[in-house]
Amino acid sequence: MNEPAQTGGPAGAAEPAHGVTTGTVARRLGVAPTTLRSWDRRYGIGPAAREDGRHRRWTSGDIAVLQEMCRLTASGVPPAEAARAARAGTVPAASPAPTAPAAAPEASVPARQPGSGNGLPLGDVRQECRGLGRAAVRLDSPTMDEMLGSLIGEYGLVTTWEEVMVPTLHAVGRKWETSGDQYVEVEHLLSWHVSTALRRVGIGARPGPRASAPPILLACVPGEQHTLPLEALAAGLAELGLPARMFGAAVPPEALDQAVRRTGPVAVVLWAQARSTAHHALARHVADTAWGVKGARARTTVLLAGPGWAGPVPAPGMLRPGGLREALGLLRGLCETASTAVGAGRVGRAGGGGGAGGGGGADPQRS
Repeated sequence: MNEPAQTGGPAGAAEPAHGVTTGTVARRLGVAPTTLRSWDRRYGIGPAAREDGRHRRWTSGDIAVLQEMCRLTASGVPPAEAARAARAGTVPAASPAPTAPAAAPEASVPARQPGSGNGLPLGDVRQECRGLGRAAVRLDSPTMDEMLGSLIGEYGLVTTWEEVMVPTLHAVGRKWETSGDQYVEVEHLLSWHVSTALRRVGIGARPGPRASAPPILLACVPGEQHTLPLEALAAGLAELGLPARMFGAAVPPEALDQAVRRTGPVAVVLWAQARSTAHHALARHVADTAWGVKGARARTTVLLAGPGWAGPVPAPGMLRPGGLREALGLLRGLCETASTAVGAGRVGRAGGGGGAGGGGGADPQRS
């Protein structure tokens, strides 16, 4: 750690011969200067040289150790253990992934432990939440990107969403609410990376044999801007090979009505984050909308998704799933039923029968 500073070191910028200041290093790594001073005081992760015996000056070697410290803590390694490993240049024994059977897509993970990520109110969560939280607070995009992709690949979309993504997003949101205007940039960047990871799942999935079924429409009610839960659902549907149409935030009622009539969906998922945005009249209208030729009219099933719909029991033609896993199961069942009905209709027409198919066999543009 006593090597002289070099130009273009690990932090990727030119450094003066006598090293750089704590503030400069903090900005490069995306951590607070107080965090670096705390690591120095508690774990001995400090600069090799101090100007006038007081001011910290960090060399390229010092910064390399800090980068490894950041990487390890972002992966969920406790700071004390990460510091020992960073100084020694070794991989801590606790860092390997848990050995679970390859055939178990929703494998169990390390036990939940209390703690937080750089002051986020995470509470009793699994260690990956703390690692993701630390990376988010540091605005460490590469680490967040790598972590989210690895977690989805190892534990599956549903587990990663419910046990890592959602708790970390909630913690950042609570921190923002209690810190004035602070942490807004953390929430925005974390949300962006979660959205990117979810879309990659959808892009990487291949349409399955059920793609011939009527589509599933995903939409936020008017006034609702929270789209990440619907993006997670869209990714899960893509994994199952089920056709979906994602309309995003704050869909106007007229636009949703036209989309339903044009596509004849097997289901419409309406997301409401708060009771103030839940639009019960719109949900009832969508559930009552019919299409198809006379005598073979069809309707869709409406899924009321999100905490905004809590309260009254759903009316006929509506379902209220309790989470991502349940929503995927309900939608898969609806698509299988619709595909069977379409297939039966085709057989009937080929054999000269006059029976009409299910909702997917009718012309959705005729009302």
